[in-house]
Formats: sequence, structure tokens, C-alpha cells
Amino acid sequence: MVAFNINGKRVSVNAEPDTPLLWAIREHLKLTGTKYGCGAGLCGACTVHVNGKAVRSCQTALYEVDGARVTTIEGLSPDSSHPLQRAWISEQVPQCGYCQSGQIMKAAELLKRNPKPSRDQIVAHMNGNICRCGTYTRIVAAIQRASREV
Repeated sequence: MVAFNINGKRVSVNAEPDTPLLWAIREHLKLTGTKYGCGAGLCGACTVHVNGKAVRSCQTALYEVDGARVTTIEGLSPDSSHPLQRAWISEQVPQCGYCQSGQIMKAAELLKRNPKPSRDQIVAHMNGNICRCGTYTRIVAAIQRASREV
């Protein structure tokens, strides 16, 4: 049994300690906003925050979050009012939408650390989060828009 805080709520998950956090989130806790992309930590679709740091949940073992604070896309804001979520809609970022929760969680980490990043800083920080639809220009524009609101 591994206990941690997810989106402000204390939970315990009865699973093998080496179970990927992604599967604990999706299968045990039924929070399906975090997506399975590649399973190898290469695409970023499964990005969540652990103690404020963006991590690939497919490569984070459950035992690694024992006692930690985990935030998923569902916990970023209770009503989708986070500046990034609003900017994502305003800039019409999603096409298929599959990578979006991971993209937003990675961007949220950046804005928490650097509320006014330059375009180059945004591009460097988001490197490794893949969008198969290729909406990278819109992703950057949405992050720039959100940075004006935070």
C-alpha cells in the first residue's frame, strides 16, 4: 500500500510498489486526464507534477511518490480556469487533444518557476513533449498568453 496526496486529497493505492504511477492514477484512482502515450517517457503525454516538479508518470514507480504531493490535470484547477487552460482554448491549441494534458502540466511547471519566460525559454522547456498534430506554434502562443495573466 502506497499513500500519497493527489490533487489535494490523501489516497492509498494497493498495488505493487514498482507499478508505474500512470497506471495507479488511471486504473486505481480513475483519473483519466493523464494519458498513456509511449510508455517509455519519451512523449510527455503522461506528465504530472510530483512535489511541484513535472515528471513522466509512466516512468515513475509508485513507491517513488510515497508521501508525496501529486497533481494531475484534474487538480490544476477545479473548473478549468487555470490561465493555461483558458489560453489553450483561446489559441485553439488542441486538434486531437491527446497530448494536451501533458503539455499543459509541463507548461504549468515552467510558469510556476518563471512567470515571464521568453519564447526561447518556452521552446527549450517544452522540448520533449510531443504533439503529433504539430500545434507547437499554438502551444508557444498559449504559454505566452498565459504568462501575461499569471
